[in-house]
Amino acid sequence: MTFRIKLGAALMAAAFANAAFAQAPATTPTRIRGEIVSQNGDTLKIHRRSGDTVSVDVKPDVRVSAVKTMQLSDIKPGTFIGTAATTGADGKLTATEVVVFPESARGTGEGHYAWDLGPKSSMTNANVDSVVQSTNGRDLKLSYKGGSNVVTVPPNVPIVTFTPAEHSDLTTGKKVFIVATPASQGSYVAQRVVVEKDGVVPPM
Repeated sequence: MTFRIKLGAALMAAAFANAAFAQAPATTPTRIRGEIVSQNGDTLKIHRRSGDTVSVDVKPDVRVSAVKTMQLSDIKPGTFIGTAATTGADGKLTATEVVVFPESARGTGEGHYAWDLGPKSSMTNANVDSVVQSTNGRDLKLSYKGGSNVVTVPPNVPIVTFTPAEHSDLTTGKKVFIVATPASQGSYVAQRVVVEKDGVVPPM
């Protein structure tokens, strides 16, 4: 298998991992955002942004990916993206992060739904129909099955795409975004992991 094929497969796996993050099943898994404070075999201790520390079991077969930075100018009509956004008092959406999907992952998690990144937060996975320069950044007109909306992306918002990572990248001090299921009080079993790599922190 060539490196190009391996990389493509890894990106596809990462993209489908994001689908798991975005699509809330009947029993919604827990999204864990925080920093690795210790490691014992397959078990990570994560200090969460909420202030508590939890144990997360990361089995050897769990997918691990990272993200790399992209530019706002990389988002063009026809790009498929996922963006978390907040709703202002005027009802307008302002992006807090953007994930650019590879073309092979078009349609991943498509739709518009609630998200837990902050108050009045939502997630939209959609096609970019148009990009218009505005005083606050760029306005993206997005369309998805069943609807459309406009999201303003300010210049300072993190814009990333997925890149391969290994379990060996899960080291103390790294920031992580983990989708996990509860196992017992204060402990979880990871389903998907996105880890900080080359200084780029998962923004989702």
